[in-house]
Parts: sequence; structure tokens; C-alpha cells
Amino acid sequence: MRISRLAAAALPVLAALVGLPPYTAAAAGGAFPAHYAAPYLQISDGTAGDMAADMNATGLKFYTLAFFTPQSGCTPIWEANGTGVGSFKSQISALQAAGGNVIPSFGGAAGGELAQTCTNTASLTAAYANVVNTYGTNRLDFDIEGGVLGDTAATARRNSALATLQAQNPAVQVDYTLPVDPGGLPSAELNLLRDAKNKGVRVSVVNIMTMDFGDGQNALNDALSAARGTAGQLASLYGVSTSAAYGMLGLTPIAGQNDDNEFFSQADAQTLENFAASNGVAELAFWEVHDFDRNVGWAYSRIFNAITGGGPPPPGGHQITGIGGKCVDVAGANTANGTKIQIFTCNGTGAQQWTVSGGTLQALGKCMDVAGAGTANGTKVQLWDCNGTGAQQWTRNGPNEFVNPNSGKCLDATGQSSADGTALQIWSCAGTANQQWVVTT
Repeated sequence: MRISRLAAAALPVLAALVGLPPYTAAAAGGAFPAHYAAPYLQISDGTAGDMAADMNATGLKFYTLAFFTPQSGCTPIWEANGTGVGSFKSQISALQAAGGNVIPSFGGAAGGELAQTCTNTASLTAAYANVVNTYGTNRLDFDIEGGVLGDTAATARRNSALATLQAQNPAVQVDYTLPVDPGGLPSAELNLLRDAKNKGVRVSVVNIMTMDFGDGQNALNDALSAARGTAGQLASLYGVSTSAAYGMLGLTPIAGQNDDNEFFSQADAQTLENFAASNGVAELAFWEVHDFDRNVGWAYSRIFNAITGGGPPPPGGHQITGIGGKCVDVAGANTANGTKIQIFTCNGTGAQQWTVSGGTLQALGKCMDVAGAGTANGTKVQLWDCNGTGAQQWTRNGPNEFVNPNSGKCLDATGQSSADGTALQIWSCAGTANQQWVVTT
């Protein structure tokens, strides 16, 4: 994973890791569900508050924290901050108290990985355990790429340490984040997983970096191709069905501009989320919360968090009910472009039957649309010919809000009114009753 330009300060590490007991603390915070979003945050004094800000804006509660790299020997430090294990404890504890959790990640593109400098396996096991104990999380990620992939001695040492750690504490979950080609995992990455399997490491998620392919092709198409190819490889390696392989797969694009001049758009993110939800992918992540997603109003977090909250409504005709138990309704059952979408007493007519297709909400053969692709509070929602634009994309998050990723705003009943004929609009997400929607049959 690439790193930000934040300078790392060389500060002293406060604790020696050798000699710590392998496991002393129970995991805190929310358990990771079968399907979840956990984008990367390159954590530092200046970015640690992003977890609370993102969670408050989108409901997303899981974050992968980058990166622990070696200061020397068996002592890890946070790459962008230069501080040791225990830093950011208060922010992480606050997230855990709200039902969230973190995945500390070791390695990354530039800083090296602790298994390279900590050459005693017992000490390496203790170093990893200290992170689990200190932060009260039972999940660790290992972002292995570049020259570290070729360090087979470090690979063997890391996997031996992780197998020991899981034997000491069976609750520990191990994820590997690895580079990928459009066709799947290259040989070095597969060899790393084979070594982990042979040493008895239980790998929960193989998270592939669907980014920077550098082949001049569409970034989304490459990501989908890589996902399909990797699922087949995991099925073969672990002797499981393709469906089960998707259940241990993670997908991590870059949110926006890639290093190879390709661009992964919010519409691409919505398509990838739909693919992940329909195939049972375990994890969606992206690089990176502070430098990429914060500047677009946490849009990628909103889109990917749908996989945690259950994803979009299922295909088929459904009523969508909101404030006062009223139904989302096409005014007068009129199919003309620009027809108002409103709430109205539920009556079972076609004007209140909605289907989902490719992230759109459709009734009477047309799409729910944000007028003029507007992004301002109060922009009306209308019926319009389906055209594939961001103005017609909708995703659900945990609090049962419908979010338009193009604007980052929520579907909203005007004036918090439940009266028949109340127009729908977009408005900044606030978690209020007029932004809560339930999909029923």
C-alpha cells in the first residue's frame, strides 16, 4: 500500500516487547461481521480524529490502521507518527466503545516489516501479541509487497510467529494484504499463502490491492477480473468452494486517482460494492481515509459501508416506507420525466413498487433521480429516464439511510413532515426520522 507524505518523527519507543506474556487482554469493541468495510487510515496525530468524523458522518465503524514498521529489532512504530505501541489508544477505545474496531496493519510499501528486523521468532510473537493486548483488538493485517515479498526468511519467520500466536490465543485473526494482477495473485504472493497454510496459520482474509495495475485498462474492470481470479486460486489453495473463497476475500482499490493515472470513481466504488455484496466478499477497504476520502465528504466510506449494513435492497418489487409509515411514491403514478417523488399513504400500487438494479431505485420503468445531478441541500428528487449517472445511484448504510454517493447526501422527506404529498429531496445525513427508510415486500 502506498504511503502519504506525512513526515515521520523519530521519537523513543516506550516499551520493550521481549518477555511480555503472549496474551493478557480480552478483545474490546465490536466483533467483525462476516461482511464489513474497513478502509485504511494512515494514522498520525493529525489524522487519528478521522475515525470519529467518518463514523459520525457515515456510520462506518471499522478501520485498518497503517502501518506498523520496525524502528529497530523487535520494536514497531507507527510509520507516519514515529511513536510506538500504545499511541492513539484513546481514539481507538472511543471507536470500540461505539461498537467499532480496528485492524492494525504491519508493513506497507515503504517501511519494511517487523519480521525482517526481529529475527527471534519468540520475540516476534511477543511483539505481535503486544499490539493485540494493548489495543484490545484480535485482528492483525500484514501488508506484504515489494522487496519484502522476496524475503523468504522473513516470510517463514512471520508465519511461524503467527501460528504460535494463534495457538496461544485462538481468537486472533490474521489477514494478508497482497498485490494482485488482473488475472489473480502472482506466484510470490501465492507462495506466501502456501507457507502460512503449511505452518498452520489460519488466514481469515486475503485482501488484494486492486489498484495501480499500470496496464492502461479500466481500473474497475481490472479489479473485478482480479477478484474473480483470486477467488478461484483461494478455492484451490484451501480446498473450498468458490463461494467460500469469496467469503475470505478482501478488495482494496485507491479511492480516486491512482498512481498510474487511472481513476477509480465513486460510481466504480458502487459497482464494486454491488459485486462484493452479491458474491459474499468478506471485506471492502480502500486507500485512504484522510488524503482521499475526507476531501470528498467520506463518499467512498458511505458506499462501501453498505456491505456492513446489509447492502442494497434485494431485487424485485418492494415498498419503501419512511416517516409516519408512509410509502415512497411517484406522484399521480405519472411516468413523465421530472415527476415528483413523494411520501404517501401505502396503497400497493405500481407507483410505490421499487426495484434495485445496479445501484439504482426504479419504479414505473424509470429511475429515482437527483434533479440536475445537484449536490445542494434541498435539491429535489424526481423520476427520470435511467441514464447510469451518479444522480441515480443510491446505497444504504447501517442506519437505514439511502445515500446518493454523487452528492454524499441522504434521501430526505422535506421538513420532517409525514403528510401525504411531502416531496423527497437530498439533505446532509443527520440520522433523523425523515431520513430512515425500511424496505418491505
